[in-house]
Amino acid sequence: MYVILTEVKMLCMLQIFQETYICNSVYWLMKKLSMQELNRLSTEEFIRSEKMPVTVVLDNIRSLNNIGSVFRTSDAFRVECIHLCGITAQPPHREIQKTALGATESVLWKYYPETEESILELKKSGYRIMAVEQADESILLNEVQLNADVKTAIVLGNEVNGVQQNIIDLADICLEIPQMGTKHSLNVAVSAGIILWSLFKERSWK
Repeated sequence: MYVILTEVKMLCMLQIFQETYICNSVYWLMKKLSMQELNRLSTEEFIRSEKMPVTVVLDNIRSLNNIGSVFRTSDAFRVECIHLCGITAQPPHREIQKTALGATESVLWKYYPETEESILELKKSGYRIMAVEQADESILLNEVQLNADVKTAIVLGNEVNGVQQNIIDLADICLEIPQMGTKHSLNVAVSAGIILWSLFKERSWK
């Protein structure tokens, strides 16, 4: 009995040693990249680079931090353009810059007094209009066929009122992000990140 217990104890000690060794090896092998090692594009290189044929339409966004965050995310996923509509503020603006971190210089943007002007122009140019909104016939993000090689416009609405009904009427589909919590709502910038990443990973990059 003593011999068996000793063997079990030795095996446990050996397992602990192996796990510790593996953890330490991983710890020493993984190193945070420096800014130089990230090989970031310059603003000029970004402007010349291949983009997703995706335009983000901001429909009366009131938060300057949200606007800046959408610029930064659009830069990360190489969005071709942002349409700033209605009360949505325009660069240059100090509060936008706080979260954009210079992305207002790399990502192309246009301003429209009315969101409808933006949508009609995009539809005329052959864009698929996807309003991010909870509607009676909305399609869940995990159930929709995404194709980032097709010209697509993503419409994000006001933090309180959401996407305007007249814009929903012009949209091809309403896209809903599945949620299982008590709030059933997401920050505008967070929603933009989820949708743009979902498109980005489906993109056929050359």
